[in-house]
Amino acid sequence: MNYSVLKRLLIGKPLKTKELGDQKLSKLKALAILSSDALSSVAYGTEQILIVLATVGVLAYWYSIPIALGVLVLLTALILSYRQIIYAYPQGGGAYIVSKTNLGENPGLIAGGSLLVDYILTVAVSVSAGTDALTSAFPALHHYNVVIACLLVIFITVLNLRGVTESASVLAYPVYLFVIALILLIAVGLFKIATGQVSPELHPSLGTVVPGISLFLLLKAFSSGCSALTGVEAISNAVPNFKEPGAKNAVHTLMLMGGILAVLFSGITFLAYWLGISPKADETVVSQIASSVFGRNGFYYFIQGTTALILVLAANTGFSAFPLLAVNLSSDKYMPRMFQIRGDRLGYSNGIVTLGIASIVLIVAFKGATEQLIPLYAVGVFIPFTLSQTGMIVKWLREKPAGWQGKLTINLIGALITLTVLIILFTTKFSQVWSVLIFLPVIVYIFHRIHTHYEAVGEQLRIKQGEKIGKLEGSVVIVPVAGMTKVVENSLNYARTIGDTVIAVHVAFDRESEKRMEEKWEKWQPDIRIVTFHSQYRSLVRPLFRFIDMAEEKARENNMAITVVIPQFITKKSWQNILHNQSSLLLKAHLLYRKNVIVTTVPYRFKK
Repeated sequence: MNYSVLKRLLIGKPLKTKELGDQKLSKLKALAILSSDALSSVAYGTEQILIVLATVGVLAYWYSIPIALGVLVLLTALILSYRQIIYAYPQGGGAYIVSKTNLGENPGLIAGGSLLVDYILTVAVSVSAGTDALTSAFPALHHYNVVIACLLVIFITVLNLRGVTESASVLAYPVYLFVIALILLIAVGLFKIATGQVSPELHPSLGTVVPGISLFLLLKAFSSGCSALTGVEAISNAVPNFKEPGAKNAVHTLMLMGGILAVLFSGITFLAYWLGISPKADETVVSQIASSVFGRNGFYYFIQGTTALILVLAANTGFSAFPLLAVNLSSDKYMPRMFQIRGDRLGYSNGIVTLGIASIVLIVAFKGATEQLIPLYAVGVFIPFTLSQTGMIVKWLREKPAGWQGKLTINLIGALITLTVLIILFTTKFSQVWSVLIFLPVIVYIFHRIHTHYEAVGEQLRIKQGEKIGKLEGSVVIVPVAGMTKVVENSLNYARTIGDTVIAVHVAFDRESEKRMEEKWEKWQPDIRIVTFHSQYRSLVRPLFRFIDMAEEKARENNMAITVVIPQFITKKSWQNILHNQSSLLLKAHLLYRKNVIVTTVPYRFKK
């Protein structure tokens, strides 16, 4: 089985560019794949609060109620804030775009870098947690944790490579089953409490005096509970994936997610308090609540099964948001251009594959025990939260649109709370999160190096007004061209010296860019014929080969040779090659097998 057959088997047939609209998400599908991370955090958010309060004693558990209310206030502020962000920046990018536009380049890059790392951590942590739940049910598989986790990442990667709508169709069922399972658990639990089937003596009364309690400890419990808010920003990053009207559908999905998250989190927290649940090393809080409400019957295993599934599928939020954020960074020349290329199934496959590989590396490096990454995961979320809220404050103060005071208040409250949580996380868990102070500056430095390279490339490729190609003499030469640059100019100069007929060939991925190229070329090189192709499947090789076949047939009739001149620029430093698509190498690799075609490369060396 060759590569192309295997690829078709795993990923499916290529889709035409015009089918992009069919790959957009409805609200229900978007809710499933973009909310899985946020909704899955219900499974451990309450537990994180109780673990901190348990250090003081059982009497302190009543504080979980006011702490949960504080988390809900922050959730409300974040939902309202990201609602405003979606309408203000419907092109996606979320915290990165907001921070870069309103606070400057470096704050934007810090937000973007934080989120990229956070999405990698989302996949690694979620899949590892789901694998732990699976191997807890089947202890014999415990030794294969890392292998199982890696296979799950590969499965989700392939699923996403098949297209956004296809992955959404498969993953929607487990997400909605999880929501139904928890709503059922909360409803039955509340019914039993209301009908007196649960003893009121299982829990301490609200307001009970607790010796040893401190504001610092309560703030630490609050910051731990805020782990339930990870993934809230994902929808704002993925607005371009929504069906039209994109912004409006994204906002509706965001509000629906916020409502479901609020109900599930508050319900689980209240039941844990009322039932007197204490965190255990070998059993989760949700498992204890389900056992108390239903006993160890079918309903209990249904809840546990859907919880394990949602923990694994929370990884899909990362696969949905990471590629789109990478596109925004790449469009601004901070990441390699390959992240802007759509794959056979119209998804940004380079971003999907990069995320999958990075997640597997993390899982293997930490041997599947990624719990120690959770504090880093939380910091990675709250840095962009704080920056985006601050950026929106600056936007309202600068623009002062109608009703800006109310919008400013929402973002100001959100910024103060998220900054407080961030300070608490750094203060209480510095030993676990100090590495963020090293890797974030490194990531920002890399972004700047990439951007400097692209700026230098652009300057060297740009053809200045007034520059002309002299008339050269010198039988069919075909020159594949991507645009009107000095690299192409250099190759055309050479082609004229060796050919009687020079034909430029341009492959466009949409009709608009094809038309623009023809119009610009007519002004720039009116004496050289250009042939343009519209590639529905975003392939450079196939349209070019079709043209070469036709030219070769005509050339044989006249005993002429076909020469393909491939423009190629040579970067000053070898590592910079990975920042470019290397389409010239791809064309050469295919053309070298053509018997009657001479292939030559015309290099253009950069000085910067």
